Amino acid sequence: MAVILAIDQGTTGTTVLAVDREGKVVGRAYREIEQHYPQPGWVEHDATEIWRSVQVTVDAALKAGGLAPSDVAGFGITNQRETVVLWDRESGEPVHRAIVWQCRRTTPECEALKDGGHETLIRERSGLVIDPYFSGTKVAWLLEHVPGARPRADTGELAVGTIDSWVIWKLTGGRVHATEPTNASRTQLFRIDERRWDPELCELLGVPGAVLPEVLPSGGLFGTSDADAIGIEAPVAAAMGDQQAALYGQGCWAPGQAKCTYGTGAFLLVHTGDEVVPSRHGLLTTVACGARGEAAYALEGSIFIAGAAVQWLRDELGLVDSAAETEELARSLESNDGVYFVPAFVGLGAPHWLADARGTLVGLTRGSGRAHLARAALEAMAYSARDLMEAMAADWGHPVRELRVDGGAAANDWLMQFQADVGGIPVGRPAIVETTALGAAALAGLSTGYWQEPDELREVQKLDRGFEPALTDDRRDALLDGWRRAVQAAAAWAGGS
Repeated sequence: MAVILAIDQGTTGTTVLAVDREGKVVGRAYREIEQHYPQPGWVEHDATEIWRSVQVTVDAALKAGGLAPSDVAGFGITNQRETVVLWDRESGEPVHRAIVWQCRRTTPECEALKDGGHETLIRERSGLVIDPYFSGTKVAWLLEHVPGARPRADTGELAVGTIDSWVIWKLTGGRVHATEPTNASRTQLFRIDERRWDPELCELLGVPGAVLPEVLPSGGLFGTSDADAIGIEAPVAAAMGDQQAALYGQGCWAPGQAKCTYGTGAFLLVHTGDEVVPSRHGLLTTVACGARGEAAYALEGSIFIAGAAVQWLRDELGLVDSAAETEELARSLESNDGVYFVPAFVGLGAPHWLADARGTLVGLTRGSGRAHLARAALEAMAYSARDLMEAMAADWGHPVRELRVDGGAAANDWLMQFQADVGGIPVGRPAIVETTALGAAALAGLSTGYWQEPDELREVQKLDRGFEPALTDDRRDALLDGWRRAVQAAAAWAGGS
């Protein structure tokens, strides 16, 4: 049986899916990775642990499906974006832990760029705002703080890359140092309209071109996997950042189609076709893929904390034993009783961009209990997505009329209904919610000829359930007004208002 292996290297762990010609998942494996917090607001991963998790999950997925290495027709890779690794080209070993997309350590460097008047240039060239979220200032931080890194980088002894680059390097036995446009577009070093590294941005951020990977098409050959590294020889045939992969996996290949992925964070993208739409409302203009992986663009809003807020309720507060328990707790209340939770643990992302904001609970009374906190954590995801949809409509001039959803929290029926209610639009959940990995598998399959046409994938993208809005306009407006006041409270704490 021939299969495509999709490697989904995410923030909290690595998933590998073995996908057959009918789009069915015939083998699956997952391995969690450790989160490191060396200082408040700093987040790191062990890149060596990430690679080991890939090795283990690839092997486990094959065993789960009763598959042999010779059954693998190709690899597709999707990954947590903005997280960066700096490694030694000769030894292949990281010289520092990976700096994770959530990390806020480069806030001072970002403020210096803003004070220097560089925001317009960076936004116009890269489509991004100046924020610690993105990779460029993380790379600069590594080059400045790892002893001897900058001179070694200047001479090409070191290599840098987002997680796709790191996995490709290791997967090919160190033969290929490459990335692709959807990941490159998240670095602040990439000119999205010309789809190339921008020398002026690289110089501005202090990143020498010698350390950067080659940019190859998202759907194309990145080399062949090395049997000594992974036990398989097969083409590495696609790579995409996780959110663009989810957009692709949902079948959102045409202008106006939108999806929201609820994971550690939440990410809402609307496809804008070949149009590069600049944002005036705190969104990002980013690279996406058309039906065959061709050049396309999207507007994106990034919510830093979504499912991570539920993890906090579980792991730090002990209020729930599992994420699934939040649905029952939310249903136990007739309303939120005025309790709102703004989970700005690592600042607020789009459309607010307040790096210094912190988590805020408002509206508590003596009668507030764990059900209120659980419901407030779920509601916050839906309110944040509504904020992004409003900003997208303002930027592009077209409202989001339907939302496809995926990610772990998409399994929560109460949350999906609430998302439809506060968004005022239908919400569709696919039968296979692992659309990030499915997107990587689909593009790899098309690139290798495993599938001939994108429409062959439509059957596996069919909906499991739809949710229609049921709130009155007055009730929706009242809930949204409370949320906006809660966000203002979080902003006030950060000195934002």
